[in-house]
This record gives sequence, structure tokens and C-alpha cells, in this order.
Amino acid sequence: MMREGCVFLSLVVLLTLCGVKVAAVGLPSESAPLIRHYYKVHNTCANVEPFVRQQVKAFMEKDKTIAPKVVKLLYADCMVNGCDASILLDGPNTEKTSPKNRGLAAFAFIDIVKKVIEQRCPRAVSCADILNIVARDAIYFSGGPSYPVFLGRRDGLKSDAAWVDLPSPSISWESALAYFTSKGLNVQDMATLLGGHMMGRTRCSSILDRLYDFNKTGKADPTMEPTTLSYLQKQCPKKVKLGQPNPLINLNPENPTHKFTNSYYKRALANKAVLGVDQQLRYGGDTYELTDQYANSLADFKGEFAFSMSRMGGLKVLTGSSGQIRKDCRVVNK
Repeated sequence: MMREGCVFLSLVVLLTLCGVKVAAVGLPSESAPLIRHYYKVHNTCANVEPFVRQQVKAFMEKDKTIAPKVVKLLYADCMVNGCDASILLDGPNTEKTSPKNRGLAAFAFIDIVKKVIEQRCPRAVSCADILNIVARDAIYFSGGPSYPVFLGRRDGLKSDAAWVDLPSPSISWESALAYFTSKGLNVQDMATLLGGHMMGRTRCSSILDRLYDFNKTGKADPTMEPTTLSYLQKQCPKKVKLGQPNPLINLNPENPTHKFTNSYYKRALANKAVLGVDQQLRYGGDTYELTDQYANSLADFKGEFAFSMSRMGGLKVLTGSSGQIRKDCRVVNK
């Protein structure tokens, strides 16, 4: 299944074929235009991308988990209220404090990158743009695609926990599709972006219903492959002892080192997906076709993942005077 109107060769070629003058090509219509090399064009921080890439490379040599952490952070930002770095704001009743965002990490790493950029280009580069560049580079150093990140976003002025509408890991296929389309994305974006679960970890509490009480039946999800079910039940007991932490498990047990891989889709086809929403890709019409395509072609998955990340990065962006460039990503400028 290919994107309507264009054959995907690479993101650069695709944008050329479809009209590079509109920098936010393929993005939802509500998005304001962003451009490549924004800071070079405006002569405010021409080398921002090499600066960021150097920081990401150095950090990932010590901690491979940065890739899934920053991808999840970008998703939590863009899908809730647009890519405005509102997820980074501290304070009571902010998006960061929502129970649905419990477990988000990499905030301190974004602070480090921001500090480096501020030393080189004071008050020039938005936190929203930094988060998008960091995610792209972390994907690349994990073995994924490197793609153009369109820049020019401004940072939002407020954050509200009430905005957080991230769906449950056990959401139905129909509800998941409705959620993605309500944001301006489509079924291909959904199937592709869920592929981010190829790496990273989740809490056992996110899958206990699948393991022990699927659809309130008191039984496990009947679609789960038996060996996988047994393995996950050993990792995630029905109840933990008082004071014992909620265990963390790999979203993709075949990928403990958090590499960019298509094994996630192979597992979904074999009914070995960890999250319920991931397993439903196997049974969801167009998403079955995409799951099969990606499982059989890492190149196809890489290309489409780059495209969908670019689309998500353009959701409800703020530009010009509609936002600001925060000096500190955690607080709004005085």
C-alpha cells in the first residue's frame, strides 16, 4: 500500500515530486508551513542540526534507550495539542503531570541539548524544533532512516493536563483509527507510527487485561500466541507484592537493544504483539496489508516511517508571533 498520489522513493524525492515549495507537503491542512534549513535561511543558527546530532550521538553511545524515549516524548507532544513543546513545561496540572503521560522520560536530555544550542545561538531555536530534530537523529543512530526535518516551529505558552487524550494500550482498532483521523492523520500513519513500538518498554499494568481479564472475561486474550502469553505472564504476575514496583517489559522482546527493526510487524502477524492495539493491526483491514508489507520489507517501513514522522511533526504547529522561543524548555519566558 503506497501513499495516494506519490510513489515513495525517499522523503526528499517524494517532496520534490509532490511540490517542494510547500514545505509541509503531506501534512494536515491545518498545519502552518515549515521549511528546511529554517535557521540557516534566517541566519539565526545555521548549524543547529549538526550541533544536535553531535549531542544525540554522544549520549546514545552511553544509553541506547534514548531513541524510544524521545520518540514517545514527541508523540505525546504532537498528538495531544500539536507540536509546540507543551509536554516539556513544568508545573501543576500540565500535560507532563497527566497519569496518561506517566513514564515519559528524556526530559533531562532535552535540557542538555537546549543548553548547548543556547550557548551557540541564544534565543534562536525553539524547544519544539529541537525535540523533532532529536527524535529524527535518535532514530537514525538506532539504524532507522535519516529524513529532512522541516523547521520554524514556535513553543506554546501553556500546557494543560486536561488536554491529554492519549488512548489506552488496549484501545480497539476502530477507536484507534478514529483517534488518529481526529488529529488529521490517516490509517497508514496509524499503522506506521505504531511501529515505534519496535523498541522501548512498557509497564506490566498496560497489558494485565490481555493476560488475565480480556474484555472482562476473566481469561487471557485468545488471539495471543501461547508461548508469548506464557512468557508475558511470567514477566507480569497478576498481582505484585505490596511495595513491589510495577515491572517494566520490552515492547518487542526480540529487540532488547532498541534497534530500528521491522520485527514488530512480524510479531504482530504471528499474534505475538505485546500491546493490544499493536495486535489489532493483524485484524484491521488496510492495516493487515501494511503490516504484511512492512514485515516483508524493512526498506518500505523505513521510508514510510520517515514520512509519517514528518507528518506528525507538522500537527498544529505555532509559527511567527503565535508562539515564542523558550530560553528554558521547562518554563515560559517572562
